[in-house]
Amino acid sequence: MNKKGLILVFSTAIISGFSVFINKYGVGVANPYIFVFVKNAIVALALTSAILLIKDWKSFKRLTKKQWLLLLVIGLIGGAIPFLLFFKGLSITLAAQGAFWHKTMFVYVAILAATFLKEKISRSFLCGALLLILGSLLSLKALPTSFGRGDLMILLATFFWAIENIISKYALKDMNSKTIAWARMFFGSVFILSFLIATGQLGLIANLGAKQIGWTLVTSGLLFGYVLTWYSGLKYIPVSLASAILIIGSPITTLLSLVSGAGISLREIAAATIILVGLTIILASKRISGIIRQRLVQKYVRA
Repeated sequence: MNKKGLILVFSTAIISGFSVFINKYGVGVANPYIFVFVKNAIVALALTSAILLIKDWKSFKRLTKKQWLLLLVIGLIGGAIPFLLFFKGLSITLAAQGAFWHKTMFVYVAILAATFLKEKISRSFLCGALLLILGSLLSLKALPTSFGRGDLMILLATFFWAIENIISKYALKDMNSKTIAWARMFFGSVFILSFLIATGQLGLIANLGAKQIGWTLVTSGLLFGYVLTWYSGLKYIPVSLASAILIIGSPITTLLSLVSGAGISLREIAAATIILVGLTIILASKRISGIIRQRLVQKYVRA
């Protein structure tokens, strides 16, 4: 298993843990659509500057029409539609409940990866996945008893991101990670801008205050690190594994809540432990499968 890819995706998970903790505050002080547009546009500008600085823009000249089309699709279903759905949904539902629906993304990614990318999903991976879901459920202070409009929006956003991850993994065979990260944020920002113009909300940007701008800058920095580490790591490891690793962000968010002064229950500690155990099983799935096959062969030979 590629260590570089694992380190990068684990970095993404850490950033994700911080983002979930901070984003609720950001959404609480701004129109969610304006918040997500300004944040994504800042990241798109930063990525454009980084590409120009390292003179990586020459790689764009080699892109085919099919690759440009893929990048547009990634921007639409990865950098625009799900962001609008997610942050609007997050503003009208419980943060913990929304975070749970988002954590189910690895399930959809694994199914899509097995279907379209022919990634093998082992029994040990499935066992670890069940523990991840159980841990995510336990992390909720109360089990979901209702499914409102906000929950639906977040679930739809999660589906879109799952599909985008499969397309991005496919695109990474022929394109570098920075190009895909740039396309997701740049084209995504253009699509969101079009949405704001069409709905007459663009003028609301002028109403942003110092506090709102501050939260936007903080979350933009986190998103910049997220997309760079995510696509760089995704190039080297299976997308099903990468999406499962992201769930480690949940225990990190719990830890941040504790550090910030919020209480932490035994249930939350148990949830974090179960998630870590499930992830360990997934990471060791190939080794476990190998050991089982070896013992079966030895038993067959002896018989």
